[in-house]
Amino acid sequence: MAMKIRLARGGSKKRPFYAIVAADSRMPRDGRFIEKLGTYNPLLAKDSEDRIRMDVERVKHWLAQGAQPTDRVVRFLEAAGIIEKKTRNNPVKAEPGKKAKERAAEKAAKEAAAAEAAAAAAAAPTPAVVEAEVDAPADAATE
Repeated sequence: MAMKIRLARGGSKKRPFYAIVAADSRMPRDGRFIEKLGTYNPLLAKDSEDRIRMDVERVKHWLAQGAQPTDRVVRFLEAAGIIEKKTRNNPVKAEPGKKAKERAAEKAAKEAAAAEAAAAAAAAPTPAVVEAEVDAPADAATE
């Protein structure tokens, strides 16, 4: 029998409440389970003691029997110090989306064009303004 330590959803609509249970993996999510190991209330603050409650001894017992915890339960067990924390690597998650990449490329192109224009303006010699000497007013020259 393949055992799982997983969450069984309870609570009403829009008000989730989960039981941490040891169940046969073939049973439905909220269906038959073998033993209730604790509770998880996601509506409470993350630093609240009542957010996650579990019977650590029974969890260790089921892990020793070969029960496989689900991803979310693994996070709970890592936080409680029951199992080793795994390093996770999901480089795709940190990658920006398609539109963000396009915006970044446009911004980089604009900055490059502005820097190029500034460099061209700095490199171009400034034309020397030569003022013509005026000996006499123009009216006097016509006389």
